Amino acid sequence: MIVLAIFLGTDITTSGVVGGQICENSSMNAYDDLKTTFYSSRTKDLRWRAEQLAAIERMMSEGESDFIDALNQDLGKHALESWMTEISYVTDTAAYCRKNLRRWTKSKRISTPAVALPAKSWIQPEPLGVVLVIGAWNYPLQLTMSGVASAIAAGNCVVIKPSELAPAMSALLAKCVPEYLDDGSIRVVEGAVEATTELLEQPFDHILYTGGGTVGRIVMSAAAKNLTPVTLELGGKSPCIVLPDANLEVTARRIVWGKYTNAGQTCIAPDYVLTDVDTEAKLLPLIQKSITEMFGDDPQQSDSYGRIVNDRHFDRISSFIDSGHAVIGGQTDSSERYIAPTVLTDVPLDSPVMQEEIFGPVLPIVRANDLDGAIHFIRERDKPLSAYVFTKSEEAESRFLDEVSCGNACVNDTMMFMAVHELPFGGVGGSGMGFYSGEHGFKTFSHMKAVMKRGWWPDLAVRYAPYTDKKFAFLRKIR
Repeated sequence: MIVLAIFLGTDITTSGVVGGQICENSSMNAYDDLKTTFYSSRTKDLRWRAEQLAAIERMMSEGESDFIDALNQDLGKHALESWMTEISYVTDTAAYCRKNLRRWTKSKRISTPAVALPAKSWIQPEPLGVVLVIGAWNYPLQLTMSGVASAIAAGNCVVIKPSELAPAMSALLAKCVPEYLDDGSIRVVEGAVEATTELLEQPFDHILYTGGGTVGRIVMSAAAKNLTPVTLELGGKSPCIVLPDANLEVTARRIVWGKYTNAGQTCIAPDYVLTDVDTEAKLLPLIQKSITEMFGDDPQQSDSYGRIVNDRHFDRISSFIDSGHAVIGGQTDSSERYIAPTVLTDVPLDSPVMQEEIFGPVLPIVRANDLDGAIHFIRERDKPLSAYVFTKSEEAESRFLDEVSCGNACVNDTMMFMAVHELPFGGVGGSGMGFYSGEHGFKTFSHMKAVMKRGWWPDLAVRYAPYTDKKFAFLRKIR
């Protein structure tokens, strides 16, 4: 628990809260209650699932102003950014799941080999049971409730653990979820490390955790004690290759949007740019132009530019600025937890900004003479959650997609793959494991049960002992 507290930066004396009320052993009570509910088969009913997903849509619509206020309190987000990246995303996810429920839950017939006839075989999706969703603070609504929607679509009971580092959103979810959703099947457990530790001791049927790799390892270790499967959405240093043939004006604008949305506190934001010296010289003024167009001459005065979530992260990100030469930005204000949109050049590869996931509005530019050098640079490091390339060359695009292993890739833009529910979202290697988007999320929270039903007749004796050469020869022919 102490170790977890250090990495989460929280107070380990914080109590757990269920449904907005402090109680004893809240984590255990939530799990036990929901296990009982699950065995009643309430959540397996398709009508129940559709009703809960519709209720999430209604909660987003009717509570929109409250969610916008909470996101502004926690992260300084503008209303449009909150709606675009959080509220509408959750709404669309719930609606997409609801509309596809019947198709996803249908059994799928599978061909049966001759040796097993007479029989029919099929795959029958079934819910896992009680799922734990541990939300993240950087998108405290989107990264919590989108996973919840997928788990509900699959027919599970859900325990929701919002991030205590986004306290306004955590409190709002604790208030709204029991008002809109079935409190006998879906619970909110608030709190810090003590509550999370208690939850991780319970034998959940699946855990979805979104956050950093260090805590992800702690979650996975705790889950292993109960053989609980996990989906880990982590992060890492997402590279962004800019080749000389790219449309640099559009490239700069899309990098600036991807990097500085939510003040850079996005797991799929470009972490650093790889480009050659000539392209860098052309790109830098265009990045400055895009920053000015989006956030004005003084981004600190812009209501479109967010703030760092807390003092600890502010200090950590601010320290990165000394890793290189701040050719753009570099200003900070601890009283507001403001860090200007910053671009660094001449960055040593062993500097802190190139060793850690930045998760803030600091963008290093690293020299790579060509595509070969850029790919080699990426492949020497942990596999990223996302990777980006800007180019007009289909050959370069193909090489990038074939040779760079990452959770998600985007050509000539950043982050926009998140708008496609049919695409799986997840990491690979150190950036995570598993998916929870769209049908992929439904499958994550389901067990695809293999079923065979055999006829009574004929009941051929060829498979029964005593075994003979004649039986052996016959089976060889029909296999």
